[in-house]
Amino acid sequence: MTVNQSIIQIHPSDNVWIALRDFEKGESIEKEQVKIILQENVRRGHKIAVSPIKKGENILKYGFPIGHATQDIEIGEFVHSHNVKTNLEGELNYSYKPKKISSIDAPAETPTFLGYKRENGDVGVRNELWLINTVGCINKVAENLAKMGNNMLKASNFDGVQYFAHPYGCSQLGDDLEYTKKILGNLIHHPNAGGVVVLGLGCENNYIDLFKEAIGEYNPNRVKFMSVQAEEDEMEKGLELMQEVFDYATSFEREEVPVSALRIGLKCGGSDGLSGITANPLLGSFSDRLISYGGSTALTEVPEMFGAETILMERARDEETFQDIVHLINDFKHYFIKYDQPVYENPSPGNKEGGITTLEEKSLGCVQKGGFSTVQNVIPYGSRINKDGLTLIQGPGNDLVSVTALATSGCQIVLFTTGRGTPFGGPTPTVKISTNTALAEKKKNWIDFNAGKLVEDASMEQMTDSFFEYIVDVASGKKLTNNEVFGFKEIAIFKDGVTM
Repeated sequence: MTVNQSIIQIHPSDNVWIALRDFEKGESIEKEQVKIILQENVRRGHKIAVSPIKKGENILKYGFPIGHATQDIEIGEFVHSHNVKTNLEGELNYSYKPKKISSIDAPAETPTFLGYKRENGDVGVRNELWLINTVGCINKVAENLAKMGNNMLKASNFDGVQYFAHPYGCSQLGDDLEYTKKILGNLIHHPNAGGVVVLGLGCENNYIDLFKEAIGEYNPNRVKFMSVQAEEDEMEKGLELMQEVFDYATSFEREEVPVSALRIGLKCGGSDGLSGITANPLLGSFSDRLISYGGSTALTEVPEMFGAETILMERARDEETFQDIVHLINDFKHYFIKYDQPVYENPSPGNKEGGITTLEEKSLGCVQKGGFSTVQNVIPYGSRINKDGLTLIQGPGNDLVSVTALATSGCQIVLFTTGRGTPFGGPTPTVKISTNTALAEKKKNWIDFNAGKLVEDASMEQMTDSFFEYIVDVASGKKLTNNEVFGFKEIAIFKDGVTM
């Protein structure tokens, strides 16, 4: 990648440059003895043709085709959706062509963080009390109990009471009900929750006795249940149960733990033309380093792998894992087809506004969050991570649904890159990483870390060192993310069926 103060060429074979600032028609740009004159206005993050591109010829970015020209494009012209179209269509056939992956040697000494070691061996980065309601009818009961609990329950080793509103748990059938049970059940098992109170209404599909089957084994000192219809005063009973699990949760103290205990979710949303150049590669570098220490990371957003899936397939641990990735991709394409929707109807209007033209371009940037490590496992939506290293999780690109899927897979922290900005946060610390400095400076209450420095004055090694240190501080509770400070903690559950 070559950078000057105003443009980037990511790969030597690319026939487009990426603007690092807004350009006006008539301006000239010079890089390595190549000089072009802008034929029209081009905004930051968008593409400029650096050589003539004939109609039908591929547009190259990252060294890969991101679509083809729908008309002749001259040097200095703006390259975007008005003159570019995706190359993707229909389903593809894949063959197993593994690539040799260079191992990443970790430094001799493994870093540590201060975490909460749970009785089952898991490690939390927060010690919270979570209220989990089995059905949306009692969202406000959970909300009011959380408010009362946060006023009542205080301790130096306690990070507060959280509740997670959702509209489901009743009038659901088939997979939808199973998804609800799995996601809520995984929240109950999450290591950031030192204690849990499960609230049921009493007449819902997901009633407590049935839900217990989905939860599996649990510690009765850590998890308590209340059916709201059965109680004369559900607030009084709820506070009583919260006090009991609070007493259990506060028996834990932070202690030194190797970073190999970390499971980190990788997510991008509101992307722009710099996402695949700054923030996503930074997450990839972080992911590779954490994995070298024995830690784990996870990718989801399957539709945003379309067009770059072979990069992940080539890194599959073995042929069985390769086939799992093939099924992951094709099953999600079938999901689109089942509803008679275009498989490649992406990127979003906001992505296009930020400079992303086609799904290939978005996907090639998106998969960089997974670095260069081996893909160790592929798991269904609603499952928990069960192997160290890089895991792929079935799930959509939707920010709320995918962050929830990452968190409930067991990730203690989710890293969320964005070029457009969002206040959203999931049930765990959700670190917002900006792709550009302007966003970081504009949205200080949203953005936690600025990756835009990568196209200014910082190297990838420097930024990875700084970012790794920051995440260790977040995991140790020394720093809070903006979603924690401002109470942006939400969940969303995937839905694919009939509501009665």
